[in-house]
Amino acid sequence: MALNARLDHRNPLVFDTHELGRRPGALQRLNRTIDAPQDLGIQGVIGVPEGAPVELDLRLESVMEGVLVTGTARASAKGECVRCLEPLEQVLEAGFQEMFSYPDADDRGRPKAEPADDAEDDEDTLFLEDGLFDLEPVLRDAVVLALPMQPVCQDDCPGLCSECGARLADDPEHQHDAVDIRWAALQGLAGSLEDGEKDELSGAEPGVDEKQEK
Repeated sequence: MALNARLDHRNPLVFDTHELGRRPGALQRLNRTIDAPQDLGIQGVIGVPEGAPVELDLRLESVMEGVLVTGTARASAKGECVRCLEPLEQVLEAGFQEMFSYPDADDRGRPKAEPADDAEDDEDTLFLEDGLFDLEPVLRDAVVLALPMQPVCQDDCPGLCSECGARLADDPEHQHDAVDIRWAALQGLAGSLEDGEKDELSGAEPGVDEKQEK
C-alpha cells in the first residue's frame, strides 16, 4: 500500500504514535469507542450498522521496523437469516494484528540508503505518516473475517416451507399432502372426462332415450 495521504488526526480511526518515540520495546495501550464507518461488514449479508458503537482495545508496540498494533474490536452486527429471512443480531468480536512501518526504514529498521525498487513490497505494507496510522482498512478486514458468510438465527433453523413459504420454526407440524407426480396427469385427465360427461348429460333432449328403446 502506498503512503497514506494526509491523515487527519481528528478522524477517530487515526492514531498517533509519537508517545512511543521510536524506542523499540516502548508500549502504549489505548481504549476508544468509535462510530462504525459505512459498509462495515459483508454488504447485503451482515454487518455493523453505520454509526453503531465499536469498542476498540489496542496495544501499540514500538519495534525496529515501525509500530506493531494488536487489538480487538467489539460491536453488535445485524443481518438476515439465510434460511428463514428473519432479522438477526449477534455480538461481534474481531481480533487483529498489523505492522505499520516507518517509511524511511528497511526490513531491519535501518534508514534506507536508496528508494526501494520493489513496488510489490510497498503494496503489501502499511506505513506510518508523520507518526500517524489509519486503522480503518485493518478494522474492515478483521470484521469481514469474523462475520459468518451465511448467518442463521439459530443453528437448527429449519428455514421456510418450499411450497408456501411459511416459517417452519413457527409451526413444527407444518406439512402439505404429497401428490405423486406420476399420477398428477391422470388425475387431470379424469377430471376433464368427468366434466365432459356432465356437459353431455345436461345438453340431452327429453324423451330421446324413450324413442331409441321403441
